[in-house]
Formats: sequence, structure tokens, C-alpha cells
Amino acid sequence: MPRILHLLTGPTAVGKTEWALRWAEQHGAEIVSCDSLLFYRGMDIGTAKPSADELARVPHHLIDILDPAERMTVVEYARRARAAVEEIHSRGRAVLVVGGSGFYLRSFLAPVTDEIEVPESLRSELEAEWTTRGLGGLVERLARLNPAGLGTLDVDNPRRVLRALERCLVSGRTLEELAAAFAARPAPYSDWELRLSRLDCEVTELSERIERRTQQMLATGLLAEVAALRARGLELNPSACGAIGYRECLAVLRGQGTEADLARQIAANTRALVKKQRTWFRTQLPPHRLVPLGRAAVETLFAAADPGASTPSDNLVEDDAESRQG
Repeated sequence: MPRILHLLTGPTAVGKTEWALRWAEQHGAEIVSCDSLLFYRGMDIGTAKPSADELARVPHHLIDILDPAERMTVVEYARRARAAVEEIHSRGRAVLVVGGSGFYLRSFLAPVTDEIEVPESLRSELEAEWTTRGLGGLVERLARLNPAGLGTLDVDNPRRVLRALERCLVSGRTLEELAAAFAARPAPYSDWELRLSRLDCEVTELSERIERRTQQMLATGLLAEVAALRARGLELNPSACGAIGYRECLAVLRGQGTEADLARQIAANTRALVKKQRTWFRTQLPPHRLVPLGRAAVETLFAAADPGASTPSDNLVEDDAESRQG
């Protein structure tokens, strides 16, 4: 069987789940989730997780694999996703990756991390040094290891400085050497044919879809879901508790917001997220097929991309002007 990896992405609320299910059913595929929140058990309503009936239609992978207090790293995700992809293919089934989380989607398209393993002892040592000497002391030490300069490193960002210093100390290389080695790494699925499609629709239509989905989430018990997750340690996971829908509900539960304002806040924050997603898709994705929602069809969802495939059509407005205002 050919090694073909189908990837379907697009902004939040555009309808990826239903189109993925239709395509998978017709092509004997299994779905690998590429959503940053579907990993977590109990985070159902606020993530628009596929329902039990939808999950029964097609086998899904990497959904409900962690408790809400646990964290997923991109390295761990890439490892689990690769294992799922290989296992699905070994059984003669097609593979469909679905999701709009660019951070995890990138792991199918390009290397996302180096192979340097930093001992926890060194990490703790540098954290202590940061506390005692401050950021300036760390930058000074890093500069001594990089006589040719620090390049474009954001020296005002403590985390980036710490990560850079860790890797220089462990590897014995300069940042320039590390960057060159990273750039030379092969793409993670270089032995696969990648077919990437992006589903999207007009700004007005997507805004209406967001409003409807937000109202449905609240009507079906989003606030109660967040209260239950809070008791299970949701707030121990910054990524999960900071997600749209969850952070607004948590504010209400902490007495920092009102339930009456939830729908407006969640919808507004979701629209802001969509603007960021669209910018990422346009600037970070390789050439791909852009599928307007109104003209989507299972038969052509993954038709070969043409030179203008990633350019919006006349009836698909990307809303650059509005995104610049935000």
C-alpha cells in the first residue's frame, strides 16, 4: 500500500470533524487527532470533541489519552503520532490527520525539536542560577560560549535563553552550529507522500458558526464540565486551563466574571484565535489545497494542489484588514 499521509486542517469551527468522517468512511481511513485539547479525558464540550456516535463511525487515535492535569509536549506528541501512523498503515488502512493546532501539525511537516537531551540536574542548576544572577548573568555566560554572537536569539526572554544555554552546554556546540545541524535534519515523513488540504469559509459565515457552537456548548453544560475538571486538576495544566472556553469558565468559577457574559467572551476570543490560525496557515504551511466550505466534496478533498491552491478564491475572504486591527 502506498505510504500516503492525508492531512486536513483549517480554523476552529469550520467543520473539519464531519468532513474528515465522510472522507475516512469512503476511503477506509483511520483518523489521527492533531488537536491540542482532544488528548484530555473529560474535556469534551469545550473542545467540540467528536461524540460517541462520531467516534464509532471511524477509528480515532490520540483522543482521551491523558488526564487534564497531565501535559503533552510536542516531542511526545510526535512520537505517539508516528507510532499511530505506522500502526494504521501496517494494517492496510489509509491515514488521515485532522486538526487545527499548528504547533502539533508542524510535527508532520518539519523537524520540531533537536535530539539533545538535557539532564534535569542541569536544568535545575540553571534555573537556580537565573534566580541568583538574573537574566543578565545567563546571557553573559551564553555569550562566552558563542564568541561569534547570539544571532537572533531573544535575549529578553528568560525561557529562550535558558533553553539555548542548556543546549550549548550539553552539546558543546555554538548556537550557529546547532541551528545548522537542525536545518540539515530530514523532514519527519520524508518517506511518505503528504497530501495537505485546508478547509475554510467566508469570515461572516465562520463567525456565525462560532456563535452557534458557543451557544450550544453553554447549553449542553460547559460550565459544569469545567467545574468537574477543576476538581480533577485542570488548573495544574497551563495549556488546558488556558484554552478558550475553559479559561472564561474558570474565571466565572473563581468569581472573576459573570455567567451572563460567557457567551460573548468565548465567541470573541474564538474569533481572535481564528485570525491567528489563518495567519499561521498562510505563512507557515507548505503549498496545499485550499477547500472553500461551500464547494467541499469528499471526492476532491485531497485532489492534487495546483500552483494557486493556497490562494483564497473570490468567495473566501481571509479578512487581513480586520486581523491587523486586532
